[in-house]
Amino acid sequence: MNKSAIPFVVIGAASVLLGGVLSAASAGSPSYTASWAVAYIVLVAGAAQLVLGIGQAELASKRPSAALVAAQVLALNLSNIAVLLGTLIGTTMLTYTGAGLLVVALAMFIWAVRGARKHRVWLLYGFRFMVAVLLVSAPIGLVIAHSRAG
Repeated sequence: MNKSAIPFVVIGAASVLLGGVLSAASAGSPSYTASWAVAYIVLVAGAAQLVLGIGQAELASKRPSAALVAAQVLALNLSNIAVLLGTLIGTTMLTYTGAGLLVVALAMFIWAVRGARKHRVWLLYGFRFMVAVLLVSAPIGLVIAHSRAG
């Protein structure tokens, strides 16, 4: 694995651990919001970030530049923060902004793996599947967030 995956691996793994800690902390009095936040942190900020970062590092035909990786890390994690905060404090526009940033981040990941190595087909399909899941689930999440806020 090349160095371009490091920030995604560190933040993704930390997110999975944080989600576990938050789950344990909220287990005494679980709520919909706490359960949702834990799931979002583990699945999107954690697992998805790991798949995107490692997938890009392994699939890109040339190593992503430091500027591109920095932009991806910033967009993806600002997206996660905006979605979490927007949902938790009930600010729908912040949640929408986070979803928009997610689309920007995903576009950067897709662009970075153009011309991906064809001999890693299983990894390429897994990467594309993760992008598709995120692109499909973001609008669904927005509808749910909007309906809960209204």
